[in-house]
Amino acid sequence: MADAKKTTKAKAPAKKAAEVKTLAQLQEELVSLQNDHRESRRSHRLGELVNPHVLTVQRKSIARLHTAISQAQLASAATATLKEEN
Repeated sequence: MADAKKTTKAKAPAKKAAEVKTLAQLQEELVSLQNDHRESRRSHRLGELVNPHVLTVQRKSIARLHTAISQAQLASAATATLKEEN
């Protein structure tokens, strides 16, 4: 009998660690993304936006930033309480 071919799935490349950003940097990035999204929505209404998929990507990026900001705020609150206890 012939041996069956074994297929191997290519492993996805490992994600590199994201750079650590301060709370202020995250908030600045959020404001700029919100402004870009507002402009993209405006151009989509006017029929000028070539790729409307950009709206979805921007909306998800904004949500990720909101999550990162809330996590950073929780982490800073946790470190503040630890410092007060010591």
